[in-house]
Amino acid sequence: MEALKMSLVQNQIHPLHFKPYPLIHNSRILGVYSNKGRTFSFTLTSKLNTVKGNKPSKEKSRISVPGSDGVAPPVVESEEGSVGNGGRKVEETKNGVVGFGLLTKLPRKVLGILSNLPLAIAEMFSVAALMALGTFIDQGEAPDYYFQKFPEDHPPLGFFSWRWVLTLGFDHMFSSPVFLGTLALLGASLMACTYTTQIPLVKVARRWSFLQSAETIRKQEYADTLPRASVKDLGVILMGDGYEVFSKGPALYAFKGLAGRFAPIGVHISLLLIMSGGTLSAVGSFRGAVTVPQGLNFVAGDVLAPSGFLSTPSDAFSTEIHVNRFSMDYYDSGEVSQFHTDLSLFDLNGKEVMRKTISVNDPLRYGGITIYQTDWSISALQVLKDDEGPFNLAMAPLQLNGGDKKLFGTFLPVADDNSPNVKGISMLARDLQSVILYDKEGKFAGVRRPNSNLPIEIDGIKIVIADAIGSSGLDLKTDPGVPIVYAGFGALMLTTCISYLSHTQLWALQDGTSVVVGGKTNRAKGEFPDTMNRLLDQVPELVESSSPEEPNILSGL
Repeated sequence: MEALKMSLVQNQIHPLHFKPYPLIHNSRILGVYSNKGRTFSFTLTSKLNTVKGNKPSKEKSRISVPGSDGVAPPVVESEEGSVGNGGRKVEETKNGVVGFGLLTKLPRKVLGILSNLPLAIAEMFSVAALMALGTFIDQGEAPDYYFQKFPEDHPPLGFFSWRWVLTLGFDHMFSSPVFLGTLALLGASLMACTYTTQIPLVKVARRWSFLQSAETIRKQEYADTLPRASVKDLGVILMGDGYEVFSKGPALYAFKGLAGRFAPIGVHISLLLIMSGGTLSAVGSFRGAVTVPQGLNFVAGDVLAPSGFLSTPSDAFSTEIHVNRFSMDYYDSGEVSQFHTDLSLFDLNGKEVMRKTISVNDPLRYGGITIYQTDWSISALQVLKDDEGPFNLAMAPLQLNGGDKKLFGTFLPVADDNSPNVKGISMLARDLQSVILYDKEGKFAGVRRPNSNLPIEIDGIKIVIADAIGSSGLDLKTDPGVPIVYAGFGALMLTTCISYLSHTQLWALQDGTSVVVGGKTNRAKGEFPDTMNRLLDQVPELVESSSPEEPNILSGL
């Protein structure tokens, strides 16, 4: 019976077929076992030990046999003579089957190209150049404007005509395919750099290990020897300075400032948030502007226009906005200092859902719509003529030669059957404070303040300026990307500050009555020796030469 069982077992044994597979680091053989579609791989490396008492060889040993799913685990190599929960990551194969190698090479090549630093710098300069060009070219104008601004007969720079502007979409730069494509490429480079560089660095930094060789410790950026000291006392001093300390036998490992290793990833994520929010603002927002006289109203959806293919209207677009009152504040010199608009918002049922007086830098927000106070004008004058009226005379803006001053004018006709030309009384106003009147010959007649009820007689006609009706200039906007941009900038400031934290690693080894200490840091390298000397000066000196029994298990101090 036993012979029969042995025969059955022997019939199920299949020979191992080794196939060569290239490894980058210290692995020696990668075997692939295949039997009727079932495949598993294993890695074999070697470790050579010398005669006891000599230094160990630099060859390492590790055998890893994964399961039948064909996925090989990462091969991990510890530093020379180290023990602990990890070391440097040497190689990680995504699939042990050789046939899938070509599928995994293509993404790695793409990631390698995208994470190339010169390419990322070129992308950043391209985005900056397009943004600068967007400030040079007036945005959102009619095609006729660009025909005149960038003519083909005398184009700027000798070639930049209106065809370039309209064909490439530079009249709406920040939602043009060229700008969004460059921004997307920069975002892809940031993600590739984070995935291929920053995340592996963090994984390596999180691993801790012990160095059992004094020679290796002395090769660190900083190294020193304490002649009569205890590694345990050193650990206590380091813990008091904020280090995370681990020890095993005569060896010690400590680190602090690990958050500084995470900061570059946070900076990249912050930049991605800012670019994502800006892109969403460019292709998913609504914008519009309107000038509304006091006492009139409008519907928000009639003013707002989409800016991109992701723009989606909300229920708040049906809100009716009524301008209750428009008023202005003035400096002592008479110049306009501030202007205000009292707004009421009504839903479809005519119910007032919100009321607020807005001004410059104090907008109204409702249902995702933001209403800004941006401009003003004078829409009409209410005039009494010989105690008749009032008559509403529309005011028109007048063109001035230079400057940013405003001037509005209107005209009150005076009937004269014997004259072929219509003449009348002219009225000019710079703001809502006063109105200047001229007779039909164009001569100055006087100045009256609105609502003063003080009459003035011009060419036999008694005129009273009853009121000046102002118009409020409003900008409406919905921008879903603003919260994302704000969050990105907040995270960017925080992670930039965190990135200045130094990630410091220290190793120590008890060598008789002496302690060999070494360490390295990624920042403040010039101050690092002074900091270490200050810490080591606090380690007490041993009076009696005694070596307490060291623990045999891994423990934290």
